[in-house]
Amino acid sequence: QVVNYAPFTLLPSAVPRALFEQAYAVQQDFNLLVDAISQNKEFLEQTLASTIKVDDFTAQLFRIYMQVLEEGLAQTVFLGINRSDYMFDCGLDGTAALKQIEINTIAASFGGLTSRTADVHGLVLKVLGKTKEASRLLPNNPAKGLALGIAKAWELYGSQSAVVMFLVEEIQRNIFDQRCVENELWNRDIRVIRRRFRDVFERGSLDGSRRLYIDNQEVAVVYYREGYVPQTYDQQNWEARLLLERSRAVKCPDIATQLAGTKKVQQELSRPGTLEKLLPDRPEAVARVRATFAGLYSLDEGEEGDKIAATAIADPERFVLKPQREGGGNNLYGEELRQVLQKIKDSPERTSYILMDKIKPQPALNYLLRAHSPLEVSECISELGIFGVYVRQGQEMVLNEAAGHLLRTKAIQHADGGVAAGVAVLDTPYLV
Repeated sequence: QVVNYAPFTLLPSAVPRALFEQAYAVQQDFNLLVDAISQNKEFLEQTLASTIKVDDFTAQLFRIYMQVLEEGLAQTVFLGINRSDYMFDCGLDGTAALKQIEINTIAASFGGLTSRTADVHGLVLKVLGKTKEASRLLPNNPAKGLALGIAKAWELYGSQSAVVMFLVEEIQRNIFDQRCVENELWNRDIRVIRRRFRDVFERGSLDGSRRLYIDNQEVAVVYYREGYVPQTYDQQNWEARLLLERSRAVKCPDIATQLAGTKKVQQELSRPGTLEKLLPDRPEAVARVRATFAGLYSLDEGEEGDKIAATAIADPERFVLKPQREGGGNNLYGEELRQVLQKIKDSPERTSYILMDKIKPQPALNYLLRAHSPLEVSECISELGIFGVYVRQGQEMVLNEAAGHLLRTKAIQHADGGVAAGVAVLDTPYLV
């Protein structure tokens, strides 16, 4: 009923060129890593064992994962679209380091809107008489890169008449972002339909060879822009999810890849030796990935977990407490972190969280343009995301690349939250 413009910064924000290039250089490694985790049943089982005892949502995803594996995978082409998010941690000596916040393996958004953002900032700089600066802004089109991955998966599925299905929410606030990717597919003569879990439950079916049909159309690729929060699912929606996972259609992500993006997996990756096991024979990739890790700590039951919980209760400003959730606005900081940990420190519930060192970026001044908000200069910090796309057919990696970037900026008084959560705004990196 109401259309609002997406929020953005008035000016592009300064980003250190070396860290920007480092983030791009490690993206293919992260694509390989996510893909390797998704194929490693033993690793996922061991890593998530404590989490699925106390987190119903992760447990339900895991049950579907095991059921589909037992039945035998019908899917032979795998498509990953992820976004690895970083902040620039300012050391005591003033030097900045690239530190990963998280990797999103489902519904990683803003590839569409951020494809338009550089043009907006280029125009603003020209209006301000800064044509030289405007010419230095990098072109950036993640929508095209994401569509390229979807198109490749569609092509390898091997049915010209099959469609790509965007699985979307009941109420769409971020529809234009999705439309950018969709339009790129239409431009390649690939038909796109938009359906909800409810539609899949009511009108979806599998034939004898587990091809997926909805409304009499064969579906080659299911691109999830929904399905990452517990509130999405009732009994019917879980059944719809199982139907999709059992099908031959290329799921982006399949359920194993969604599990690979959990916070618990992220924390496990930081343990010595884990990366080497997952990426054997790739010591350079392991070094590049490890260089981006911030301190991550397990709250599993036992001495190690007891110690780190006590440390965080005593000095909550040093840490962030993260639950196994996607979509922004879930993390706990400061006094709130202390209270929650105090409450759950002796219960198994604490194993559904991980602790992470708090990253401390250097703030800068900018104006945040948001509907119905006063325009005033704010102290801001930025978060850089790099989009990754990969396609695997059987055991062969057919496509693996970085597909563009996203810069989001927020005022320093907000500890947590993304653009969709109403806190951060879209930005463009100005490399320095």
